[in-house]
Amino acid sequence: MDVDLFAGPGGLDLGANKVGLHATGIEWDSNAVATRRAAGLPTIHGDVRRYGPADFPGARRLFGGPPCQTFSAAGSGAGRRALDTVLGLLKRMAARESVATDLAGLDDERTGLVLEPMRWALEAADAGRPFEAIVLEQVPQVLPVWHGYAEVLAAEGYSVATGVLRAEEFGVPQTRRRAVLIARRDGRAVLPAPTHRPYIKGVPQGRDDGAMFAGLAPWVSMGEVLERPGPFTVVSNYGTGGDPKNRGRRTSQEPAATVTGKISRARVLDPAGAELPRFTSAEAGALQTFPTDYPWSGRDVAQQIGNAVPPLLAAHIVSAATGLPLAVDAALAA
Repeated sequence: MDVDLFAGPGGLDLGANKVGLHATGIEWDSNAVATRRAAGLPTIHGDVRRYGPADFPGARRLFGGPPCQTFSAAGSGAGRRALDTVLGLLKRMAARESVATDLAGLDDERTGLVLEPMRWALEAADAGRPFEAIVLEQVPQVLPVWHGYAEVLAAEGYSVATGVLRAEEFGVPQTRRRAVLIARRDGRAVLPAPTHRPYIKGVPQGRDDGAMFAGLAPWVSMGEVLERPGPFTVVSNYGTGGDPKNRGRRTSQEPAATVTGKISRARVLDPAGAELPRFTSAEAGALQTFPTDYPWSGRDVAQQIGNAVPPLLAAHIVSAATGLPLAVDAALAA
């Protein structure tokens, strides 16, 4: 049994399933919980701060994707401003000092949630049942926190690898970037090796770059995973800084930009510039590599999809963290 903190609608859990693992997810958002339960994923509807490894004595691995809003470039920035404080709290946690008062004093309580997986890891170690493997993911801006985690976990007997992965390099039809931490007690931790070429704007999908990308499959385009007749262009706000003049454009022959909770607002145009139907939940989920028949439930489905880790990326990460082989099928692979 494994535990997934901040489990969302199930992206990491579906990835873990592809290597034969099954996690119980803890999630506070009722909408994401509705989706998880409709999908048949083991779920506890609650706050991760009210639980700990003592509640899951058989858990062997810990997964987690803490809320990113205060660290994300599109968010409030409270987490980025509190980075030095967070790193200092990590060191105090390693020394087994209580940091509860400090967490309560943060400008945004969501910032402190990035430390919850560390609390779980240290409590498990102190109980004599350390997790065999730990997998964490978040927006790239949180990478310094993962570096801080690495120092603490190394002192606890883990081998740790951290870095930023590009989703399209693992077959996801989307140029999403995620900061990842992998920690192992039973071997050397390494990040998963790319299986696909990186997307480079203006460089055709099938271009032969010789030895640089030898053995890697071409990146996957939106058109390859969405059953839409004919080519299209997606116009979105992602990466514009809110300036309408800088709206991003991607054609159906390219991967999508990062799928966010605003995916339903993206305009879809035909080659003549005429409006086409906007993305459905099934299509937005497919761009995240969820099955097209995934039972999205509750409200704020677009936000659920945007907050999720792509299951296919998660599968590669969990495989690297555990040494278990990855079984990719048509329902999950582009």
